[in-house]
Amino acid sequence: MNSLDLYEGLQRVIEDMDLIKREAKVILTDKLKVGDQLQIRFSATVSSSTGQKSTMVGFDDVLLELMDKLTTGPLDCHVIPIVGMGGIGKTTLAKNIYAHSIIKEHFDVCAWAKISQQYNSREILCELVYQANKEGNLKLRKMREDEVGLALHKNLSHRRFLIVLDDMWSVEAWEKIQRFFPDNSNSSRIVVTTRLSNLSSQLDNNNYSLEVKFLDKVSSWNLFSKIVFGEKSCPLELEKVGRKIVENCRGLPLSIVVTGGLLEKQEHTKECWESFGRHLSSVVNLENDEHCLKILKLSYDHLPVHLKPCFLYMGVFEEDREIRATKIIKLWVSEGFLKPVSGKSLETIARECLKDLIDRNLILDMLGTTGNVKYCIIHDLLRDLCLIEARKERFYHVVGGTYSQRRIVIPRSTSKERVIDALESKPLARSYISDNATIRRLPNSRFLRILEAYERYGNQYFGHSYVLRNMFEFVNSRYLAVGAHRHAKLPTSIDQLWNLQTLIVAHPRKVDAPVEIWKMPQLRHVIFYKRELRLPDPPSEHFVIMENLQTLKGIRNFKCDQEVVKRIPNIKKLGLTYSKDKGIGVHDDDYDYYCLGNFECLLKLESLSCKGSRFDDYVHMATFPHCLRKLSLEAILFYWQEVLEKISWLPLLEKLELTCGHFRGGEWETKEGGFRSLKFLSLNFCFNFEQWTTESSHFPCLEHLYLRGLEKLKEIPTEIGDIVTLRSIVLDFCCESAEESTRQVVEKQEELQREIAVVVRRMNRELDTYKVLKHGFKAKISRKLAQSI
Repeated sequence: MNSLDLYEGLQRVIEDMDLIKREAKVILTDKLKVGDQLQIRFSATVSSSTGQKSTMVGFDDVLLELMDKLTTGPLDCHVIPIVGMGGIGKTTLAKNIYAHSIIKEHFDVCAWAKISQQYNSREILCELVYQANKEGNLKLRKMREDEVGLALHKNLSHRRFLIVLDDMWSVEAWEKIQRFFPDNSNSSRIVVTTRLSNLSSQLDNNNYSLEVKFLDKVSSWNLFSKIVFGEKSCPLELEKVGRKIVENCRGLPLSIVVTGGLLEKQEHTKECWESFGRHLSSVVNLENDEHCLKILKLSYDHLPVHLKPCFLYMGVFEEDREIRATKIIKLWVSEGFLKPVSGKSLETIARECLKDLIDRNLILDMLGTTGNVKYCIIHDLLRDLCLIEARKERFYHVVGGTYSQRRIVIPRSTSKERVIDALESKPLARSYISDNATIRRLPNSRFLRILEAYERYGNQYFGHSYVLRNMFEFVNSRYLAVGAHRHAKLPTSIDQLWNLQTLIVAHPRKVDAPVEIWKMPQLRHVIFYKRELRLPDPPSEHFVIMENLQTLKGIRNFKCDQEVVKRIPNIKKLGLTYSKDKGIGVHDDDYDYYCLGNFECLLKLESLSCKGSRFDDYVHMATFPHCLRKLSLEAILFYWQEVLEKISWLPLLEKLELTCGHFRGGEWETKEGGFRSLKFLSLNFCFNFEQWTTESSHFPCLEHLYLRGLEKLKEIPTEIGDIVTLRSIVLDFCCESAEESTRQVVEKQEELQREIAVVVRRMNRELDTYKVLKHGFKAKISRKLAQSI
């Protein structure tokens, strides 16, 4: 072969390689545009109005580069810093990659931990161990920090792992945990997101650092347009002023998203946009951090008056905290932020305010399995804005600051001396919100209305342990959420709390409520955790209709007779336990004592949970109102067929959980026309469940299927694969044949050109931990989604 032939041959090879590379890039880009399974909105994420899909705008190249660094390269464990200023999309980038099926299949273990400025290295290690091998929280809580670290090292050894450490602010945080990451020589990777370029150089000596840069003009305009107009085009008369507004955002995704969220709510007129643009242009020459805060401040200034206190209140929660939407709603209501509207409850108004802030991209939302907002998060920069504006307006006092307000916020890391000083020096405090569980003293304020000194994470409870009678010295109380001392009781003087709306107690023992609790017409939510509250019969001499009462959870042996039904006409949520201590003078054969047939008389009831050792005796009597949306039942020996006929015809039922119990003959055959609104179905430890016969049309809206402990179930019906709405299947401790049948479900979904999230777990009894088993189908699901369903 002469040199010319060799040259031409090499040229053809190079051209072929370039073509393959371009095609591979197109394929990978298309795959990377798959939305996050959790349906979370982040600063650089655009969500459709239905929230079905989310894609990153303007990040294709950096996505491909990060994917390449994660899946190729040397065998030794590498740290990959992702660097960029706040709000530029570092976490969004990491989350999109972390949730992708290619990454889930490439790594044996994936785990994510938030670091933040106020970090706790032991909590970080606990979180990583939990995600790496599902070690129980109680077990980890008893370990020292080095023991947790060794457990992490053991769980990661001999496995290819991906660890994401989000929002790191100091090399000290890295130095405290890095020794627990083994180098398995198998291309394991550690991704660190940080705003600090100098920290990036300390973490990475191998040129693996990745810088997230500002969006260019085209990507900035595309992101803005999708937020404001969705799939529609920008009107020509607005395009010039719109592009000027976007230009002033300097390519920072958070600024573009928040600005777009504001203008999407404003009048789409040239005059309105020009007015906003004039204010925006005044901050164009500021430094990046100050510039961003000024833009965000403009969005705050343009908020309707009724939304401003709701937004500022988000600053009372810890940085990076995932906050239950129901908690925010209860606190807003109790603080008195909301103006009553005829025909709407305050909770409904609060939800509308929350949705408005989410639509404006000022709060990030995490959806639950039925599509409702379950948790909320606020971006660090937006939280900083809350704190700045709160200081100016003297809206609340963060302990450690230099200003004094009527709302006291105690961060988790606050020293004991500062907490005590705050409690003693604020005699006019109206609200006390504490994440610091080490201080049990009460505020020195006769005017206290809000006491939030308790938190629940999963099945764990953190907070103070108070003697409850001390709580009732605060006669102006509207909201009390506390952990109780084991001997604490509810005093008979409880009805002196004229304004109490929310009572949340984590109590280690069963508690009897005084009869006076039926004389509190302002009560809206009564929730007991750990152990239950026993309600007495309402007094016959004082007939009070508790029109505001919406929630009763953690109630033991609830008697739903006609007297009770009359007094709680607007109840929406019931969480009940039926156990052997039924009450004085009640015999075991008094099966109609609890009147479960009256559930159908609660015409506003949306959520019902019933369980307990005696619930078997009464479940067959239960009837359910047509307004019910969520139903959770747990029985031991009961045959579910006796109630499923009634349940299947509930027109609005979206979520159904059945735990324990039996199916007669080991079979369940569904019928046409039932479960027409059901989105989530969970079957747990149904002892003899062997065969399930159904059709896809029997569950026309099903999105999530969770099967746990069904060791005898032979297979999942292949017809499930024809359900076009199906999004995820979780199998915990089911038999291998059921796991194998899931393949056929996945194949049918792929024929429908849909991606489905599948998780299969088994128990390793020696280690008492969970393991994820890979079967070759898409295992695309994160811990948060698994928890939420």
